[in-house]
Amino acid sequence: MYHAHIYFDDHQSNLAKYLHQAIAQREDIDAIFPMVHQSVGPHSKPMFEVHFSMNTHLFCQWLDDNRGELSVLIHPVTLDALSDHTTSAIWLGAELPLKTDILL
Repeated sequence: MYHAHIYFDDHQSNLAKYLHQAIAQREDIDAIFPMVHQSVGPHSKPMFEVHFSMNTHLFCQWLDDNRGELSVLIHPVTLDALSDHTTSAIWLGAELPLKTDILL
């Protein structure tokens, strides 16, 4: 299982909404969650979350090709949340700060 967190600022919310709708139409994701217009958990910006497991490479490539200027954190889901969000994670676009103390 993997999570993708797609981050957006207020001025990027239309692009984020478009991307959210496009992802929701894909058959290779397990779940997509509503857009959250505030920072939550370890995330420093508004975002929405996608869970996926099948065709990881294909979905990640599609996401990179379609994310525009949005930053995306992709990480595995294991028992080590700190490592999942840091050393085991990859970024598409600019890397953003995380509140890692929440993950300890």
